[in-house]
Amino acid sequence: MKLFITLALLGVSTMAQAEGIQRIGEPMLGTQRLPFSSAVRAGDTVYLSGALGITADGKLGDGMEAQAHLAMDNLGNALKSAGLGWGDVAKCTVMLDDMKDWPAFNQVYVTYFPDGKYPARSAFGADGLALGALVEVECIAYDPK
Repeated sequence: MKLFITLALLGVSTMAQAEGIQRIGEPMLGTQRLPFSSAVRAGDTVYLSGALGITADGKLGDGMEAQAHLAMDNLGNALKSAGLGWGDVAKCTVMLDDMKDWPAFNQVYVTYFPDGKYPARSAFGADGLALGALVEVECIAYDPK
């Protein structure tokens, strides 16, 4: 098995390549390494793990607007680590702790796609999210490298 490690400029993500699958990023919660990759590249597809609205030190943002921005920013960082941007996103899945927050989330979400070229998307209510978060977003991106 070949193993290549490339450090990103920010020094926070690594990419491991094994048997055609590249694992991108090592998500942390404070000083604890989480048991998943920030993203995984399989062929031309990049799967981004769900992102919560948390700061780098693991604190939840205050309210839906703050958590929505943080979740999208965290996804943006994962995209950047994969060499991609929001224009490469083909599909997003949004999980909301309370569906009444759907309009507030959408107000933030649309600002990440200023050209109005939105990816396909699903949104649903969840009965509890990790860390008591109000929102979690995961995406799938296309990268024909």
